Amino acid sequence: MLAVHFDKPGGPENLYLKEVAKPSPGKGEVLLKVAASALNRADLLQIPRGQYAPLPGASNIWGLKASGHVAEQGPGSIVLLPSGGQHVTVPEGLLMPIPAGLTMPQAAAIPEAWLTASQLLHLLGNVQAGDSVLIHAGASGVGTAAIQLTRMAGAVPLVTAGSQHRLQMAETLEAAAGFNYKEEDFSEATLKFSKGAGVNLILGCIGGSYWEKNVNCLALDRRWILYGLTGGADISGPLFSKILFKRGSLITSLLRSRDKKYKQMLVKAFTEQILPHFSTGNPQSLLPVLDGVYPINEIQEAHAYMETNKNVGKIVLELPQ
Repeated sequence: MLAVHFDKPGGPENLYLKEVAKPSPGKGEVLLKVAASALNRADLLQIPRGQYAPLPGASNIWGLKASGHVAEQGPGSIVLLPSGGQHVTVPEGLLMPIPAGLTMPQAAAIPEAWLTASQLLHLLGNVQAGDSVLIHAGASGVGTAAIQLTRMAGAVPLVTAGSQHRLQMAETLEAAAGFNYKEEDFSEATLKFSKGAGVNLILGCIGGSYWEKNVNCLALDRRWILYGLTGGADISGPLFSKILFKRGSLITSLLRSRDKKYKQMLVKAFTEQILPHFSTGNPQSLLPVLDGVYPINEIQEAHAYMETNKNVGKIVLELPQ
């Protein structure tokens, strides 16, 4: 089968397609023939820097999500992956049916981004109707998912993004307000929107460079969930005293490193409570946002584009069938 490989950390030019052995499913697993997959920000850690390694026992083949067909059985499925390839073996409990009307590329954009957003909002954030939620990277895969799920929960999504184009996408998805962090202080803008009260929940993937502004616009007794460090891991200043003064909760979370039992629980809840809302027959349906679709043999071009940080939504790869 075909798989994306890289032999040493570096730029997109190090990525290439390679023939490798097709995996065999073990007990409780199925073999999925992949039709489409999607790029992730985690790839920028794993490939250029040699970080964010696969879990122990997982293949080192690149890939975290996919859509495809269960081999020899036929039903279309989407799945959260520890690693990738043209064929993948996955526990049955991590498979989800593809919602009616969605294409394979659209379906491939769902698993990790939407499961992450659902986990952050519901399992960790305990979002409630009427809550205000500040979503950083609002035009990313997780961000566009979080906007829609926040609305579906009856809460109020606010977003940050680095361009007017991205803010327009957030507005299309019904974000209540958007702040261009390159042109204004998002913390002060958030406080102005909330009439000084601050927000109930912050979903943050930026890390150290945003800590002070995040704490500044967090309401008393509320939650800041950190799920990424794209803005750096180092902290300079009195984080603990300031968040203590707010009686705030700083919660950290990753999805890839969770165990199989947790992931199966998350997939089951998502399949029952959220996946039906992707039906194209519903005018209020949820929608995975795609920036573009590349054939797998253009993996270098797709990855180089992701590194420009200009995409809105997911970048998807299609595999030959």
